[in-house]
Amino acid sequence: MTARRPVPASFATSPVVAIVRGGDPAALLPTCEALLDAGIVHLEITTNTEGWEDAVRTLSAREGAVIGAGTVLTADHVARTVAAGGTFVVAPNTSEEVAAAAAEAGIDWYPGALTPTEIVHAWELGATAVKVFPARSAGGPGFLADVRAPLPHIPLMPTGGVALGDIAAYRAAGAIAVGLGSPLLGDALRGGSIDELAERARTALAEATRG
Repeated sequence: MTARRPVPASFATSPVVAIVRGGDPAALLPTCEALLDAGIVHLEITTNTEGWEDAVRTLSAREGAVIGAGTVLTADHVARTVAAGGTFVVAPNTSEEVAAAAAEAGIDWYPGALTPTEIVHAWELGATAVKVFPARSAGGPGFLADVRAPLPHIPLMPTGGVALGDIAAYRAAGAIAVGLGSPLLGDALRGGSIDELAERARTALAEATRG
């Protein structure tokens, strides 16, 4: 088993990872800044988003922000994330190449997995926590609870179709945090209302920290 980094303490107060993907490049930084202002400190900017490295670099300089990259599929993606100042990488899959690169760089790694076998494999490779993906299609909070019953020692972060109204149920099922994409971002990256984005962000945080 590879040495792993512990789950960051920032999840205790902000157990939401905002997945920022695509959209209008001009809307990227305003969207991310609005999320940070609303209290969501973990931002995952995907490598298939135009300007992702510059965004990671700019936002990483902000005090209290925890900025990383998503859709990290190669060791090169890891290196570019680190060069831009990112402190974590997320992927839809589990890659030994990415695991090794993240461990060498000393950053958090959240690989994607679904079945118990895949989840245990990701954990044995040194995952900080395992991204359960796609969570909604697999069965939602009930699926997460079923998986955690025999694997309570593995921190899980459900991602993929997580609705704002389901966040509390995922947390009650044992999620260390939730990954939120379009249900949180809405149309903000396409020029939509920043005020409405901020309201969704506040709702997400309230649901994630309820109880």
